[in-house]
Amino acid sequence: MNPSWARRLIGASLLCIALLLAGCSEKSPDWTLYNVTGHLPDLKFTLQGAGNRTVTERDLQGKTVLLFFGYASCPDICPTTMAQLSEVLQKLGDEARDVRVVFISVDPHRDTPDVLQAYVDAFNNQAIGLTGNEAQVADLARHYRVAYQIEKPKPGDSAETYNVTHSRGVFVFDNRGKARLLASDTENVDAVTADLRKLIDATRKPG
Repeated sequence: MNPSWARRLIGASLLCIALLLAGCSEKSPDWTLYNVTGHLPDLKFTLQGAGNRTVTERDLQGKTVLLFFGYASCPDICPTTMAQLSEVLQKLGDEARDVRVVFISVDPHRDTPDVLQAYVDAFNNQAIGLTGNEAQVADLARHYRVAYQIEKPKPGDSAETYNVTHSRGVFVFDNRGKARLLASDTENVDAVTADLRKLIDATRKPG
């Protein structure tokens, strides 16, 4: 696929998500982030984690989940997002104990589960790095309307040297696995922290 066409595809995907959100939800005094309650699928996946361990949404029961798609060799978006989410967890303090960052790689050829876990551990030890085979990753990305394109290596480069274009944004699921919020890459740390604190308080079990 032509790289410029792929970038237009990603841009179109982002536009579609924005239009979906505009049509299904509006930012209100209750939330700074986009409220996607009832408009995106519940948390559901089967992927591979470090140590050849199969991980599913059941392993995250009772946790508020911050999920996004990327890849470990990403030069800008992914490390920036991981750093911001790590800062959010720090600001949450004790409330962060039941929050998990889940980073799903769309580049399974280079990103083994162990490589991914080492990558996310460098930012936060409550983060989980996951991937799967090409079909698993493609199906899950499509499930959450995430677009990505693996570009071919440039002439003269090795087969391991290539770029990946992908959608941005962090999906927030509550402690019952329900999709609740979507954070764009332009949201600041304080806004994300405030909305997460509201969500955690609203879904906290009595007692």
